[in-house]
Amino acid sequence: MRGIKEQDTALDTPGRGVFLVVEPLLPQRIRRPSDALRFMLTLAALGAVVLLALALQRTLNGLETDVQAGTGLAPQVLSAISGLLGGVAVLVVPVAFAVERVFHRDGMRVTQGLIAAILALVIAYSLDEWLVLAGPAELKQLLTGGRDVEPLNSVLTPAIAYATAVRMSRRPQWRAFMWIAIALDVLALFTANKVTALGVILTYLVGLAVGFGTLYGIGSANTRPPGSAVLAALRRLGFTPTSARRMEDDSSGSRRYFVGLDGDRSLDVTVLDRDRQVAGLAYRLWRRIRLNTETRRRAIRSLRAELEREALMAYAAHAAGARLPRLLGTSEIGTEAALLAYEHIDTRPVADLSDEDFSDDLLAQMWEQVRLLHAHRLAHRHLTGDSIHVDPAGRVILVDARSGEIAAGDLLLRLDIAQLLAYLGTRVGAERAVKSAAAVLGADTLAGALPMLQRIVLARETRTELRRNKELLPAIREQIVALKPRVEVKEVRLERFRPSTLVTIIAGAVAAYILFSQISRVNLVSIVTTANWAWGGVALVASAASFLAAALIVRGFVPEPLPLGRTVLVQLSASFVKLVAPAAVGGVAINTRYLQKRGVPPGPAVASVGASQLVGLASHIALLLLFGYLTGTQAAPSLTPSRGLLVVLLGVAVIFLIVLAVRPLRRLVTTRVRAMFSGVIPRLLDVVQSPRKVLEGVGGTVLLTIFNVVCLGACVRAFGGEASFTAVAVVFLAGNAIGSAAPTPGGLGAVEGALIVGLRLAGVHDTIALSAVLLFRLMTFWLPVLPGWAAFTHLQRRNAI
Repeated sequence: MRGIKEQDTALDTPGRGVFLVVEPLLPQRIRRPSDALRFMLTLAALGAVVLLALALQRTLNGLETDVQAGTGLAPQVLSAISGLLGGVAVLVVPVAFAVERVFHRDGMRVTQGLIAAILALVIAYSLDEWLVLAGPAELKQLLTGGRDVEPLNSVLTPAIAYATAVRMSRRPQWRAFMWIAIALDVLALFTANKVTALGVILTYLVGLAVGFGTLYGIGSANTRPPGSAVLAALRRLGFTPTSARRMEDDSSGSRRYFVGLDGDRSLDVTVLDRDRQVAGLAYRLWRRIRLNTETRRRAIRSLRAELEREALMAYAAHAAGARLPRLLGTSEIGTEAALLAYEHIDTRPVADLSDEDFSDDLLAQMWEQVRLLHAHRLAHRHLTGDSIHVDPAGRVILVDARSGEIAAGDLLLRLDIAQLLAYLGTRVGAERAVKSAAAVLGADTLAGALPMLQRIVLARETRTELRRNKELLPAIREQIVALKPRVEVKEVRLERFRPSTLVTIIAGAVAAYILFSQISRVNLVSIVTTANWAWGGVALVASAASFLAAALIVRGFVPEPLPLGRTVLVQLSASFVKLVAPAAVGGVAINTRYLQKRGVPPGPAVASVGASQLVGLASHIALLLLFGYLTGTQAAPSLTPSRGLLVVLLGVAVIFLIVLAVRPLRRLVTTRVRAMFSGVIPRLLDVVQSPRKVLEGVGGTVLLTIFNVVCLGACVRAFGGEASFTAVAVVFLAGNAIGSAAPTPGGLGAVEGALIVGLRLAGVHDTIALSAVLLFRLMTFWLPVLPGWAAFTHLQRRNAI
């Protein structure tokens, strides 16, 4: 073990003398992932309690009144006794525990507790000062009840942090004493009106957070059994160790030992440490939440469950005839670890082989091992280059069966095939990977695994490789389809949601909160009854005309003839699709689909839509600059667009420079732009040859903007507002750009906020701006939904989209 200090642990074996266990020096203190997890969960609970309290202020105030009334009924004698005992006990119990630990030479634990208590005192005092002097008024009221009390109790917070940091919860008697002391002190504080219900809850959570944070920051005493304890457990299993050496940890962080036995035999021993059971928990939880039930793995298992799972999988695989190292014994090592002893086989992982070493025989052996497992309904679930080994004779040996499943369903078995196909594709290419699998498993079995070829469910290292070779999975699918041309592939949804969906939900919730908070400030009934609905009719007509303009754009950038009526219906159906897709995505997808159904090949169809998007973007920027300039030259007293335009341009320039400077961002943008607009220039050259098409496409682009500006301006005038056409145009163009970039469906929330701010800057009164924007969105976003759904259904029946 180069670069690592090693320790030699002497082990006296009867009849064999003394030998040494060679292993790296075990650290005296370790940072346990479980402490970090508890710290994060406590912080999350702290934030959730604060948010819930602010949302339910009346309920909490009522609860506070009930608690005070209940504690006020306590006899005065009981209150005095509880105050005396609680105040003394909450200090005496920690001191007594410290004395007991010092006598047991565990002073480091006491020191750790004192550090946590000091930190908790400082944090509690700082938060108290901030809340009293500058904190939110609502939170201050909830924590103090309008009285002269500490928001966070400066005695209980350090006491709880101390008890947490010294792990008093693992000592039942001391834990009981501490809880009694805290309960008595809280009762006394309530009867004396020196604390609030929310204050007690936050005091407890802050104390816990500081305690767990201290535990993770300083570390805990290392209770992992050393190599000598591992060999003692092997002796209890009947083995006679003669040598032992610590090997490199496996992929899950478990310790591995190479142990020599009497008679020139040897073992590979895997040690499962209890404190490693939550390692990588955040990733496992994310996968468990994101993936469907059958594909996900349990996020947390006990040490005993992990031991039994791996042992059962090893025994079942050996009984199935698959080549895995034979499991010879299992044992717990005290309460903090367990071991599994496997027969030693001299192998090396195929990840260490060169691509040229992957012979046809080697590939066939890999698939044969998978076939044997699957024949007995066993799923390996981690078929990667590190878990597939070869011995000196060239035989394939499978290892790392800990994540496997017995009595596996069809879905998990097909996932195994998809995983091995993807891994072998990265090493020998799609054609050889599929050909070798078909020779062993058959084309029908491969066809069944076709829907599983989704990157989301593959092993992490395989997903990393596929990011570098994005054409591999499509190539594997093509090879399988070539074997079974008439296969009917039923799509299988393996993930519950995409990360973009989560972003959309969060953004939508924030947008809805902002929008509804603004709506609550106005009297909608009064606004609606006093509005001039003649202008509302103008807005409705302009909104309807915008769909005609959108249809002209599509017709203009497609050399092939398109019927005007049906193209208008497609644009109307896009308004329905916007409900479930971001504004910049829904229209592109449905127009591309429409062109393909009209007989336009996929490449030219995408290029045509990309050409319309590119010209639309250029037109949008040009019109924004034009109307911004015109608005500035008018020198309207209520608007200073020239300054605003300068700020916008500077902001765009800064963003552009940041994208150019940061390599990952630059690569992401260039990749997306290249994918979106590849083939656009040849398509534009085809369109330019027809002046009528150019006029139709460019004219439709300009008309679309004009109709939307007219609609927004009419909505402003419907409520008695005044704004120039050019100012409204600048507001619309800026708001539409923000809405196109927003991840919410139809730019919901982002468009409203941008338009309201823009109209206010244009001199429109706040109430009128809010009402006008709501009416504009009603005309252009909500009202077209129902006819859009009807158009969408009609076009689907006619197989037009």
